[in-house]
Amino acid sequence: MKNIILVIISFSFLFLVNTLQAQDYNNAVGVRLAWGFGATGKHFFSEKVAGEAIINYWSRGRLGFRYTRTRITALVELHNDLSSVTEGLKWYAGGGAFVGFWGGEFGRYFESYASTQIGLSGVIGADYKFKDLPINVSIDWTPSIAIAGGAGFFGNAGGIAVRYTF
Repeated sequence: MKNIILVIISFSFLFLVNTLQAQDYNNAVGVRLAWGFGATGKHFFSEKVAGEAIINYWSRGRLGFRYTRTRITALVELHNDLSSVTEGLKWYAGGGAFVGFWGGEFGRYFESYASTQIGLSGVIGADYKFKDLPINVSIDWTPSIAIAGGAGFFGNAGGIAVRYTF
């Protein structure tokens, strides 16, 4: 319970952070590839703080192991300007939570197995908004820690997103 309160306080602080430079878009929706495929949506709550929702599907199968995973992730991201490198470029970091559903067949040892995982996710990445197009691309890494339903650290998540901005 103490950790949940700390996470809520941390996210509340991120919402209060502001900068003098405005972002190039307020909302964006699109697709996300790598470590599966899915959909993503991003909304800026202030000039620097954005929320992102990700729905990701992943299917693997080899050597008698076949499994699928669907994960829903909600993130709060703190964006920082990199226009001195390239106009429209930003880097971001943040965190949030996820719920994931996975299952499959695991060779001769298990006929089938399914689980629901709940945990915390981090994110670090780069975000680029094209100047003359309503298109945004980003690349990030989203490591996570599951705290229920198969606890552990998972570093094999992230992706490349292409979004329509408005």
